[in-house]
Amino acid sequence: MNTIRTLLLAPVLLASFACDARAEVDEATRKAVIAELGAKVGEIYVFPDKARQVVDRLNARERSGAYRTAPDLTAFAAMLTEDLRQPTGDKHLGVRYHARPIPPDTDTGKRGPTPEQERQFGVFLKSRNYDIRKVETLPGNIGYIDLHSFPQASAAKPALSAMMNLVADTDALIVDLRNNGGGDPHAVAFMSSYLFDKRTHLNDMYWREGGRTEGFWTEEDVPGRKFGGTKKIYVLTSKKTFSGAEEFSYNLQQLRRGVIVGETTGGGAHPGGVHRIHQHLAAFIPAGRAVNPVSKTNWEGSGVVPDVKVDAEDALRTAERLALTELLKSPANDGHAQRLRKRLDELK
Repeated sequence: MNTIRTLLLAPVLLASFACDARAEVDEATRKAVIAELGAKVGEIYVFPDKARQVVDRLNARERSGAYRTAPDLTAFAAMLTEDLRQPTGDKHLGVRYHARPIPPDTDTGKRGPTPEQERQFGVFLKSRNYDIRKVETLPGNIGYIDLHSFPQASAAKPALSAMMNLVADTDALIVDLRNNGGGDPHAVAFMSSYLFDKRTHLNDMYWREGGRTEGFWTEEDVPGRKFGGTKKIYVLTSKKTFSGAEEFSYNLQQLRRGVIVGETTGGGAHPGGVHRIHQHLAAFIPAGRAVNPVSKTNWEGSGVVPDVKVDAEDALRTAERLALTELLKSPANDGHAQRLRKRLDELK
């Protein structure tokens, strides 16, 4: 099961089917969907005991007649999503409606994406510039990256490498993940490789299938130059920061490599895949969970709690002030110190 790649492909696969049409729900459809969804959750969901609770809830809700009130498949999907999450609290679990019929073989969570889907997704990522929104140098030689996802590493490594090389010679780094909803843990590891001098254990993924654990480490050798393992890093978060973006934040926090500034994140630590449960409905079902090598747990449900708590809109200004104050402890010369103070005064 190639669930990591599936996790990345999910947005484009699902988006490709979306439009405004609606479809009615009849009894046969309702019962078939609940049976298929229950079977897949029972087989795949990372926690078997909670999977049983979900299945019991779905069946109980159907027996009570609750789903008969759904006027269409869109509303039905929303009701199913609520009932999937009620026993689990898992924000990755969910069902989405698609007006165009989903091909029977579009069950990427089980078999992995096809070469054509991989190609399409690469084109999609390129059209978004791999979700790199901004790379610049702020006053005081502070690097700034605004990244809106961790795009599939196999396609995005050259772009991520170019991004990291642009900030390699800055004196501090701010990574803005306030609008980052997650992505590929391989991309998280690749980007993190520029922030450590030695090979470092970042995270593990435990998969229910086979009871296997997959480790994620930084790479010692990367294209171009590293930012390095000693200069200060500040990671900006918001309530919208989720999944892979939370992993990046949590990894750096646990390794004491970065200062997290902003709001507590969304709280999703369970990767998985997309599964067809009806010709117009697809479910995202987590099949694994993150296990941090330092804390031995993860951020599921609780989110990543920032080291410096501020509203999301104030996070950048706060991080800039923190970076400038830190740099003032050892300025290169008097002129450098004056420039740092000037910028610090402007931010106040």
